[in-house]
Amino acid sequence: MALSISAVVLLAIIVFLLIKKSGLKAGHAIVCMLLGFYLASSTVAPTIHELTTNIAGMIGSIKF
Repeated sequence: MALSISAVVLLAIIVFLLIKKSGLKAGHAIVCMLLGFYLASSTVAPTIHELTTNIAGMIGSIKF
């Protein structure tokens, strides 16, 4: 059985847990979100996309 989850959903869950359990302030989470939007429109975006794709591929190839 394979479980597929969007990276956005996974990151949203992590941020929610950090806000509730670790004391991450909502303002900090908003700043991080805005940074993500600015990075997505920068020249670094293709490199970040390639890096995350490669990491997801490596995790996906792990046999349990």
